[in-house]
Amino acid sequence: MHVGWSWGWQFLAACRGEDASLFFAPNYFEKREEKAAREAEAKAICGRCPVREPCLEYALRIREPHGIWGGLNELERRQLLRQRALQAG
Repeated sequence: MHVGWSWGWQFLAACRGEDASLFFAPNYFEKREEKAAREAEAKAICGRCPVREPCLEYALRIREPHGIWGGLNELERRQLLRQRALQAG
């Protein structure tokens, strides 16, 4: 499903109406186990999302430094960007 770079895709997102705290780290120390559980729950929502790809591409395009976008966390998105850069030569 291609919806372009407008924000319109957000209206179709599975996370719409969900608690944003699932997708973004709290502003206090989060234990490793808590982070893993929170991210797993967020990624499960992303896994059933019809606009996962445009969401991820948006986060990659703007270099979003926080949260789960398109099923990937910050580190995973940075790794994907590096991988794409290496493949592009």
